[in-house]
Amino acid sequence: MQPYELSLAAAAREIRERRLSPVELVDSVLDRIEQVEPHVAAYVAVSADHARRTAREAEREAAQGSYRGPLHGIPVGIKDVIDVVGVSTTASSRTRAGHRAASDSTVAASLRAAGAILIGKTHTHEFAYGLTTPQTNNAWDRGRIAGGSSGGSAVAVASGAATFALGTDTGGSIRVPATLNGVVGLKPTYGLVPRHGVTSLSWSLDHVGPITRTVDDAALVLTAIAGHDPRDPASVAVPGVDYRPGPEPDLTGVRVGVPRTYYFEHVDADVAAAVRHAIAQLEALGARLIDIGIPMTRYIQAVQWGLMVPEATAYHQATLRAVPELYQADVRILLEAGELMGAGDHLRAQRARTLMRDAWARILEEVDVIAAPAVPMAAVPSGQETVTWPDGTVESVSDAYVRLSSPANITGVPALSVPVGRDTAGMPIGMQLLGRPFAERTLLRVGHAYERTQPARSLAPVT
Repeated sequence: MQPYELSLAAAAREIRERRLSPVELVDSVLDRIEQVEPHVAAYVAVSADHARRTAREAEREAAQGSYRGPLHGIPVGIKDVIDVVGVSTTASSRTRAGHRAASDSTVAASLRAAGAILIGKTHTHEFAYGLTTPQTNNAWDRGRIAGGSSGGSAVAVASGAATFALGTDTGGSIRVPATLNGVVGLKPTYGLVPRHGVTSLSWSLDHVGPITRTVDDAALVLTAIAGHDPRDPASVAVPGVDYRPGPEPDLTGVRVGVPRTYYFEHVDADVAAAVRHAIAQLEALGARLIDIGIPMTRYIQAVQWGLMVPEATAYHQATLRAVPELYQADVRILLEAGELMGAGDHLRAQRARTLMRDAWARILEEVDVIAAPAVPMAAVPSGQETVTWPDGTVESVSDAYVRLSSPANITGVPALSVPVGRDTAGMPIGMQLLGRPFAERTLLRVGHAYERTQPARSLAPVT
């Protein structure tokens, strides 16, 4: 096995035991980037010289007995809406030409303190406002979409071009690409991970979180980046938590809610079968399955758009009026549409969100986690704009992908996506676990327990 193939946890063990040096790991990942990047285009820019220099420093620290923890010497790809001092934050947009970040975002500073090594900035759908990341190809089939908006981060992890990555999630932008590329994505509770220094899409819906090879890896990253920062007014002070799950895959006493409404409606048959099989595996591990109904489902799409669209337009208002031609057409149209939404629409969406949060809180008193499909279908071919369901319903691809992930953004609850199989075309399928606010340890425990019963996943064979 080559170093780039190692999970974060496995690489950390090798570095801690001095069987692998950060330099060897970084060189291996950089070599892998050279091999796969022409096929997948995951990166806006690769910081090879900086990564090698930082790896040598990490190696010296380790030799002197100064080990910073499990992220020490580990290569990370960071979505290019997250500031890293001295590095451009392009948001994959022409409007950001010549930009350089004057300081680290809070999460970049946390990763730096933990010893992680920036390998490069990963592509996003422009300003994180989309579900495809059109400039990046799926790691398993370059003729299919990567998913978005954190498509570059997911593809980098899935292809071995980063040991882990950071993404952002406003309506599913971590979980959708993670699922479509067969890796793990975690959207933490709103406020758990600070967003200072992160380009906003929709302030009241934005989250930062990890994309990793395994659930254990996601727990290691979350432990490093969670914390309070008063520069993000939504940031919540939570005592330091070690999110790593226990080694035993025992779920005795865990109550798993299985939705009878919404989450299995207009879902591909392969997806539904794979997720239901995974839920049965949770039951075999000791979990108790409880039938639940999802509340206020008819309002989900309207609330998501009623919050996101005007907030995004407000952020971009000055630039949109000054240089509209520099935006990609799909993003410009959405931003211009936001100009037509009145304050009343936004206020009604906020009221509905409050009711939805209360309704979800009542459900989550009855169950510990909810298990459901992460997305309704695997990655579609690039350029496909709609999907037609067996009952004749036609849905845009973007609406389909955001439909099952947006409730966690609206309510702010944590959500974890875990690979659970492949469809008939061999494309990855994911299960989504949703839980109570700040109950990430429970989600990670359940996801890890499931993962422990499955064969080890391989990297995407990019060709």
